[in-house]
Amino acid sequence: MAYLLFKYASISVAVLVGLYAGLLGLLTTPAFQAHVVYLHKIQMTWFKDLDVPESFGFLRSQTTPFAIKSSASETLYAWHILPIELYRQHELALVAEPSGFAVDITSRLAFKLLRDDPDARLIIHLHGAGGTVGSGYRVPNYRALSAGQPNKIHVLTFDYGGFGRSRGTPSERGLCQDAIAVVDWATEVAGIPPSRILIFSQSLGTAVSLAVSEHFALQSPPKVFAGTILVAPFVDVAMLVATYRIAGSIPLLSPLARFPLLFKYLGTFIQDKWLSKDRIAQYIRTNEANEEKYQLTLIHAEDDYDIPSHHTEVLFWHAVNATEPRGVTYDEFKEVKQNSKRDLGAAGSVVEWRTENGIIREEILKTGLHDVVMGDPVITMAVMRIFETADPSLN
Repeated sequence: MAYLLFKYASISVAVLVGLYAGLLGLLTTPAFQAHVVYLHKIQMTWFKDLDVPESFGFLRSQTTPFAIKSSASETLYAWHILPIELYRQHELALVAEPSGFAVDITSRLAFKLLRDDPDARLIIHLHGAGGTVGSGYRVPNYRALSAGQPNKIHVLTFDYGGFGRSRGTPSERGLCQDAIAVVDWATEVAGIPPSRILIFSQSLGTAVSLAVSEHFALQSPPKVFAGTILVAPFVDVAMLVATYRIAGSIPLLSPLARFPLLFKYLGTFIQDKWLSKDRIAQYIRTNEANEEKYQLTLIHAEDDYDIPSHHTEVLFWHAVNATEPRGVTYDEFKEVKQNSKRDLGAAGSVVEWRTENGIIREEILKTGLHDVVMGDPVITMAVMRIFETADPSLN
């Protein structure tokens, strides 16, 4: 009996090892790797029509679906979401308009309310992997973003190429070009200056937002936004796969992280590296050199089982390190943080690093998971803190 149990156990282990080895083999192929990193075929809105935002809980004509052209993708599917108080002020006229997809968004009242208001603020929303603009906790997130100024803060969200109704195939270069196209639309078509734009991002979107923020900061003349918010960011793809657990429990490549040489070899097969640690440092370094005012907020929950909060702590160090001419080691910075940290009890902790030009803020929450946090008041507060600092007249 013991022999049979040992035999079946050995067979089971061999099968599992074989499956895992097969998974590793698949992960070295670009196509399969893209599906794992971006999860773009998992829409999570199969039974709803994105052209009917009302089915996601919006009021009639509060959200306008439309398309933005991108050099990486033929078209990007986007939503322009009106803040609730502004909607209330123009409810009758908005309800009288046609709802649904706008072939020409510039003809819609919602667009004119954004373009023609010199005090309007715009949040460009960069979502995470998988899903569409209407998936999961993203809709509550949009409400939290505009809640602090419900007559002024508009939200522009979109699906990257290959996601939802946006055409194309996702890649690091492609997603960056898509986001740049959306920023160009906001500044050139809607006419909103960067000083009234906030870049909000979560998970995968944080890597895109850092690439975009860096891109525009490096322009001549530079374009620097009112601020950038990163929720549940990651250091880079190599560190992400070394710590990532599917559904918070099934390790992907973390078991192999114990074998540095093997893990380093597998890392050579990573197509899209998303080096956020380097981009955040370059973004800060560029703004400091140009003496441009900037604001950067990193938010992470300790109970995030998808991306551990340690990623934010490392990114925060890379950002701060870029402000120091001589640099500061991670261990040295941990001591500095401990002395300047504000303990908020059950709400978590906050650390701010200020220079003559910028504010870098780290918020580590006790709870919030990976997605739930997006609809919490901490998001509204982060948005208002950035907009009010950029323009104290906004109150």
